[in-house]
Amino acid sequence: MHATQPSFRPIQPLSDQLISQIAAGEVVERPSAVVKELLENALDAGATQITVRLEQGGVKRIAITDNGRGITPDQMPLALARHATSKIASLTELENVATLGFRGEALASIASVAQLTLTSRTADAEHAWEIVGNHQSQVVPSAGAVGTTIDVQDLYFNTPARRKFLKTEQTEFGHCAEVVRRIALSRPDVAFSLTHNGKTVDHWTVNDIAKRSAQVLGNEFSGARLPIDEQAGPLHLHGFIGLPTASKARADAQYFYVNGRFVRDKLLTHAVRSAYQDVLHGDRYPSYVISLDLDPSLVDVNVHPSKIEVRFRDSRAVHQFVFHAVQRALAQTSATAHGAAPAPTPAPSSVLPWLREQQQTSFGMQFNSGSSNQGVAQSTENYGNFFAAATASPATPSYTNSGLASAAAAPPQSMPEDEEYPLGFAIAQLHGIFVLAQNRKGLALIDMHAAHERILYEQLKNALDSDAMQVQPLLIPVTFYADEVDVGTASENQEILRSLGFDITALSPTTLAVRAVPVLLKNADAQSLARDVLRDVREFGGSRVLLERRNEMLGTLACHTAVRANRILTIPEMNALLRQMEATERSDQCNHGRPTWVQLSLSDLDKLFQRGQ
Repeated sequence: MHATQPSFRPIQPLSDQLISQIAAGEVVERPSAVVKELLENALDAGATQITVRLEQGGVKRIAITDNGRGITPDQMPLALARHATSKIASLTELENVATLGFRGEALASIASVAQLTLTSRTADAEHAWEIVGNHQSQVVPSAGAVGTTIDVQDLYFNTPARRKFLKTEQTEFGHCAEVVRRIALSRPDVAFSLTHNGKTVDHWTVNDIAKRSAQVLGNEFSGARLPIDEQAGPLHLHGFIGLPTASKARADAQYFYVNGRFVRDKLLTHAVRSAYQDVLHGDRYPSYVISLDLDPSLVDVNVHPSKIEVRFRDSRAVHQFVFHAVQRALAQTSATAHGAAPAPTPAPSSVLPWLREQQQTSFGMQFNSGSSNQGVAQSTENYGNFFAAATASPATPSYTNSGLASAAAAPPQSMPEDEEYPLGFAIAQLHGIFVLAQNRKGLALIDMHAAHERILYEQLKNALDSDAMQVQPLLIPVTFYADEVDVGTASENQEILRSLGFDITALSPTTLAVRAVPVLLKNADAQSLARDVLRDVREFGGSRVLLERRNEMLGTLACHTAVRANRILTIPEMNALLRQMEATERSDQCNHGRPTWVQLSLSDLDKLFQRGQ
């Protein structure tokens, strides 16, 4: 059957009520959208204290009271009219919007789908005035303090079809509470109170952004965050970013603001995500509260009625600024950033060589004769002398049989007491996995594989960035069986492989030969490395592997090459690892976002044994 053709009608103007209800479909999507619009109006009015009262998830009632400037009685009917606003009056002002609201349609849209009552009082008025949101209403005297109260009841009472699309009361309240949290984070100088069905849910007093973000996002965020504050020309980025080790399985703690307005912008999200790419691989999401301030003329906020999207005049410049600012902040996540101790002398950037595998003793640890007399309480100076004795020449690092550069481990022969190395000095190895080190704060516990993985990864990345990937030719080429796909990948991507430090050539249709590998990976299994790099080149695409997916590939190589569990290290080898960690950016976490070390203070240790209690 064919659908019945609609009868033809003459073109005619829509009624104001129907126009407002159409607009409400975009502006008033659900109760949380009403909360957002009313809160933004309150902030634009200069409020310093805002109370949000909800009933039944906001469907039955949304009442928002502020202590802002208020509205004079002669202006109140205009406040409820469509496209009437005090915030802009010309195209020039639209292109330089400095307020949260500007479209002049929120109250009219809300009033078209709910019972709205507006009560307001200015500072010079003897009493408040009230108007009900319909076209026949008059402004009448009322009671109320200076400021404005907007009471919205029975949302969608006259559009029952829209009401059916709403979720459960708890779900709708969750969306409303999230809107309040977003706006509270953007304005720590304003006090907020949220109640639901008569019970107070949240209350935040006036504070700074550090305390407000801790109150809203909890101690988990406040205890694992980095401050960020960078400026370049008209761009100013400030706030807090979460440590990679405190990442989450969901992107539910990401708050980005542009000129005080919460936005969900793909360009900004991509910039932050790209900055974390170095320290957060896989399906984990960072937490952050970041504000970007810039000249209003450089950003267009009139993109969508919800005002949650923006468009930048120079999007590439903004992306690069945000990316580099966040990346620089994350680069400080190293041992030297955790205390007042200065950064140690950088270790040679060429290599942290392969660590020696020794015969495992029955205790799971082994010390060489040169370290047997170094007790736990030895001074820093003794350690300095010990490492100095192991160094052949300050200019030319000597390598022990294990391949470890002694110079990388050697601190000055004597150091003032206030210039202790942050990670201290190794005292033992535990189960062939962890390094125990004594520092001024107490005990540092280091995951040697994770730490070495980060060091190797950073060195590979730096070598590739500076086009200085040193190559180690193999005395005897390593040959292995390969299928036609691997052989074809190697043949087609010779230039890419060479830039990565590999020489992999085909000997036959089913055989590949590895003739050279990067010096940084020279002690790894050449066949496994070749298979890994060929797989990544094949999956990511030849040119893309050096651009978009480079870090993932280098992370894979570093992970496979890093020192493995149960590899027994000597005390000098452990200390060399600690010194490299202190000289390496982002060394607080491995390439997968996991921590590489933790600190146990003396007070923590005292509590374990109930000392002083």
